[in-house]
Amino acid sequence: MKPTGQADNYTFQLSGKVTREKVSFKTRYGITIAADLYLPKNRGSQTLAAIAVGGPFGAVKEQSSGLYAQIMAERGFATLAFDPSYTGESGGETRNVASPDINTEDFSAAVDFLGLHPSVNRERIGIIGICGWGGMALNAVAVDKRVKAVATSTMYDMSRVMSKGYNDSVTLAQRTQSLEQLSKQRWQDARNRKPAYGAVSNELKGGEAQFLVDYHDYYRTPRGFHSRAVNSNGSWTLTTPLSFMNMPLLSYIKEISPRPILLIAGEKAHSRYFSEDAYKAAAEPKELMIIPNASHVDLYDRVNIIPFDKLETFFKTNLK
Repeated sequence: MKPTGQADNYTFQLSGKVTREKVSFKTRYGITIAADLYLPKNRGSQTLAAIAVGGPFGAVKEQSSGLYAQIMAERGFATLAFDPSYTGESGGETRNVASPDINTEDFSAAVDFLGLHPSVNRERIGIIGICGWGGMALNAVAVDKRVKAVATSTMYDMSRVMSKGYNDSVTLAQRTQSLEQLSKQRWQDARNRKPAYGAVSNELKGGEAQFLVDYHDYYRTPRGFHSRAVNSNGSWTLTTPLSFMNMPLLSYIKEISPRPILLIAGEKAHSRYFSEDAYKAAAEPKELMIIPNASHVDLYDRVNIIPFDKLETFFKTNLK
């Protein structure tokens, strides 16, 4: 299901205005991260402001994060789109597992790499987090004071949704039952010496909510399919929710201040409340931008809808 007309298994064409280089670096946990470095061709000899880009949750760098990175590189930034630990071309065993701590570290390791690159001014580094990596981005910037500005697009707080369900609809009894099931699953995984996985992601059986149909229309069609993406061609380990259910990602969001936050969400996105609540919880300076008529998935790749002019202005202003 390789995207029609797309070269090199990317879901978008490489721009003639940038270069793309495959790079790798290690996290402080020793996991090798695979990434694509985008640089503007007309950059001259001056060092550049840089942006690390991650997400969506279950995606790879050849999808949405790479598209964002490329377009921001066209606008004069050095950008880095990476595969999170345990997914895509990055290292880590077991495969297709996520963690609020390890995946927050992925962003800081990307900052390590950018800050040592000769084309980058390490005092001018920002972050963009898309979907589930929006929450990781905010968590990373709260603790990593090297990052000067952070933007999220169509943000999910994965710890909140995994522990409380959509719109915080999960009761304590339901949460307890889920944790009991996950705890018992650990015995099975230990006995089998390998983890169990859920069903293949984003398959439709009929009657799903519209946002699930939207996910299918991105991940499972030529529009956004990638063979290495968990959400296109795989599934997460059954026990992935455990750490998210016990470690709230946005506990220290106020400590991002005085560095600026830009939160972008679609007016019609089922996930809009995550950005609105993060905005309320954050300290100034902060901005919430709602895109009229946009759904959650529209902000993955609809370049006529994603506010790249706003992102450019935000980072050029705050990475001076």
